[in-house]
Amino acid sequence: MQQHHGTVSKLTRGQGCFEISRDVAAFVVESGVHSGVLTLLIQHTSASLTIQENADPDVQADLTSALDRLAPESNQLYRHNAEGPDDMPAHIKAALTDVSLSIPVMDGRMRLGTWQGIYLLEHRRRGHERRIACHIIGE
Repeated sequence: MQQHHGTVSKLTRGQGCFEISRDVAAFVVESGVHSGVLTLLIQHTSASLTIQENADPDVQADLTSALDRLAPESNQLYRHNAEGPDDMPAHIKAALTDVSLSIPVMDGRMRLGTWQGIYLLEHRRRGHERRIACHIIGE
């Protein structure tokens, strides 16, 4: 049994979905693990992770729009606005989605479905450098 850990960083351009599948796949290859489990954890409270369709970019646009409808910006709805009107909605969106993912690894690669990709969801209007802690355990 072996373990490998590291960080994937992604610079976002503001609110939206940013595919990180290639960066994570490179981490898996670097680990040398042939069969095991990969865990990802985004180290931020106003961004999140998801596995979603990567064939049609309309899916990512619709996902961002749907999250905006679920947690709209509003000075009347929230007490917490320390970093601006998009602050609390970003926390709500992160709570509604995933901050960590577990992905099986077989034959030295992630076992994602044909049309699946790993996405960083940026919930703030302004871009940020986001860090994803990566840990893989296996053989």
